[in-house]
Amino acid sequence: MKIMIVDDCQTTRKILGMYLKSKGFEVVYAENGLDAIEKLAAASVNMIMTDLNMPYMDGLELVRSIRTDAALSDLPIIMVTTEADPEEKEKAFVAGANGYMVKPVSADAVAQNIRQILKEFFEKGGHHNA
Repeated sequence: MKIMIVDDCQTTRKILGMYLKSKGFEVVYAENGLDAIEKLAAASVNMIMTDLNMPYMDGLELVRSIRTDAALSDLPIIMVTTEADPEEKEKAFVAGANGYMVKPVSADAVAQNIRQILKEFFEKGGHHNA
């Protein structure tokens, strides 16, 4: 299973990447929403973990963009952000995020969130070919 990590902070990308690789996931990295959109055109992924606050295209714009793309619209997306504000969380879900985690996150919390979202995704009859 391949997961795209979208974050403008290289350290965060590395840490999340280590967590995911330690749990057996393949990882693709993007520095912001625009970078992610470009890479999604070339690489097939099963899930996206994105930061909220990024230059060029933030996490909300990225989620909205993916949700309007017929080929990607059912791709599970987890927002991983420092924003603990319930209003920001609500915006993320309204935009179409499937999950919301507040940094700092642990490897176990990341893995648990991924499992939960995939479980909900498949229970709804969702399928994503990758």
